[in-house]
Amino acid sequence: MRTHWLGGTLAVLAFATTAGDARQAQRSAQPAPAPKAAPTASAAPAKNPLLRDTQALFDSLVSSGKMPGIVAAFGVGDMPTQFVSAGRIADDPGAAPAGPDSLWRIYSMTKPITGMAAMLLVEDGKISLDDPVSKYFPGFATMRVLTSPDTSLDSVPAKNPILIRNLLTHSAGLGYSISAKGPLLKEYERLGIVPAQLNTQVEAKARQTRPTNLAEFAGRVATVPLIAQPGTKWHYSIGLDVMGAVIEKVSGMPFDRFVQTRLLDPLNMRSTYWSVPASEASRLATNYIFVGDKRTVIDPGARSVYLTPPSFPYGGAGLVSSARDYDRFLHMLSNGGILDGKRVMKAQTAALGMSNLLPPGVLFEGIGGGTGGTMSARMGFGAGGSVYLEDAPGGMPTKGTYGWGGAAGTIAWVDPINKRRGTVMVQFMPAEQWGLRQSIPPALARDMQRLTGR
Repeated sequence: MRTHWLGGTLAVLAFATTAGDARQAQRSAQPAPAPKAAPTASAAPAKNPLLRDTQALFDSLVSSGKMPGIVAAFGVGDMPTQFVSAGRIADDPGAAPAGPDSLWRIYSMTKPITGMAAMLLVEDGKISLDDPVSKYFPGFATMRVLTSPDTSLDSVPAKNPILIRNLLTHSAGLGYSISAKGPLLKEYERLGIVPAQLNTQVEAKARQTRPTNLAEFAGRVATVPLIAQPGTKWHYSIGLDVMGAVIEKVSGMPFDRFVQTRLLDPLNMRSTYWSVPASEASRLATNYIFVGDKRTVIDPGARSVYLTPPSFPYGGAGLVSSARDYDRFLHMLSNGGILDGKRVMKAQTAALGMSNLLPPGVLFEGIGGGTGGTMSARMGFGAGGSVYLEDAPGGMPTKGTYGWGGAAGTIAWVDPINKRRGTVMVQFMPAEQWGLRQSIPPALARDMQRLTGR
């Protein structure tokens, strides 16, 4: 997924310390616990007078019927996070306003969180990026590689071992049920290698064959031939789900508990869940799917599949979160592992996780127009997210920008050099239905020009 969405435009937020509405800025900065009940209509977030053009864009997206609601969090350094919101979390009458604490399925934006969880084990000295995965799950010692991935299960022995860095960077040769074809897709479905939740109907069918724990999941993955020799090609995959199994085995605690203990709790991310508690269900947005321009409910918030615990925590696509929470994760990364004076990871660990970890000669080349389109600059891949290896045309995003997005349109990025970050939360499929990665940057740029005179 492209990460050259917004990058350098976030210098606009530098005016926050001199703009007039200081009290609003202070409220935005507070890492307060999420409310226990959905906001009422009277509690709709105020319009953001600082990011005027971005606010106008969001308002127009809602008023024109393109989406029920949208919320974003933008930040520079330790200045107050700026939230921009419009609309509601569903089309339903009486649905709560979209705001900083609304809950959204972040799908593949789970991957950077899993990636940084793995980096904590690297920091602890418990794993190495170049450890073979077979060290932890022996079944991966004898992998085979398909000769015609789209048409046949014929295979040859793998020439290289799958390494931890390959899991983190989608260079292991593993596939994904969302992109696999023919016999390989049927094999994934037969073995239940479908680590994601869409709605209750699809979930009921998936659970008939899906493993019930991460160890069993990893074991089944090891029986399926690869689509490419390990370490030779970037191919979007279930690698971060397998990484979750490794984290669980190495840490000696359930994967979700490790993430909670080492990341979510220290970051005070109180609205990030593998399974949304019933008490918080009124904050959960409805997910939609578009057929043409027609929007249809695919997973209603009030009856969402995310209100039921998953078969196991999906490291590649399992989390629900809020704009406020995900901003705290990115803020920690931009600060070199520290947030609110608390060190969550070493600065060198955060920097390594956001650097290019792909094997020599392998580049990230995008995954199609439905998830961001063609590449605008040379890119690599870090721990669960893409990394700019050079400035994009026009100077934004800048070299070093790291991030990823989700299948339901969510977007996240962090520029650790300039300490800029952004999160956008919406809820519809396909992710690029309305081209937010193309329309938000110009709006932010206009705000920057107006407020800074540049």
